[in-house]
Amino acid sequence: MKVYFIGAGPGAADLITLRGARLLGEVKMVLYAGSLVPTAMLEHCRADAELIDTAALDLEQQQACYLRAQAMGIDVVRLHSGDPAIYGATAEQMRRLDALGISYEVVPGVSSFTAAAAAVSAELTKPEVSQSVILTRVSGRASAVPESESIASLAAHRATMCIFLSGPHLKKIVNDLLLHYPPTTPVTLVYRASWPEQRVYQGTLEKVLDENKRGEWNLTTMMLVGAALDKQQVAESSLYSKDFTHLFRVVKKQKQAEGADAVEEPQP
Repeated sequence: MKVYFIGAGPGAADLITLRGARLLGEVKMVLYAGSLVPTAMLEHCRADAELIDTAALDLEQQQACYLRAQAMGIDVVRLHSGDPAIYGATAEQMRRLDALGISYEVVPGVSSFTAAAAAVSAELTKPEVSQSVILTRVSGRASAVPESESIASLAAHRATMCIFLSGPHLKKIVNDLLLHYPPTTPVTLVYRASWPEQRVYQGTLEKVLDENKRGEWNLTTMMLVGAALDKQQVAESSLYSKDFTHLFRVVKKQKQAEGADAVEEPQP
């Protein structure tokens, strides 16, 4: 018996990995976070699979499902939104599975921050502009963010930031970001990236609060901020430059020495 922690991706049913979809179609028990994973994702499951929405279940109740599956000798898929490695609350489940002697495997998924970038055709890193991406969130009732990782502290780097669950906290987030980022820094808000109800806003730090009503953006909103989002930033990587040599492409440089192309006359 084995438990598969599978990243369901950001929402669209066809953004799950091939491996994840295959495993969904094989197992007889699927636990999924119904508040975050759309029901369309369950179309990958086999017809006779037991589908368990964990939105109303505590950790002990979920553990009971694993124990029942162990007694039945069947594999289980635990379907998480996005990628299980980011805000997935998987570590505590894995500790319990370790204690129970139940093996498990993690199948990665597409994260909502990359889906949000895709929604606006943005590259989060640009040469000479930003080569770092910070993934973070604000404190919530379920888990607090260490003070050393506050938005205000991380903003000092002025790297590209992807702020999860940002919707209800826009005012504080914007005020903290303005401590370090210029007011004209581009901002993108994406609500439920890749879902049918996806919404997008693009603006700047100085205008985002004026151009959006309070409460207009819900919890499942991703904020992208940073100079790399500015499409006018045109610095290009040397990787595909015709003059750049690397392991897979060698550029032959012509000799520029004077007389290199001249025909030598025979010596008398």
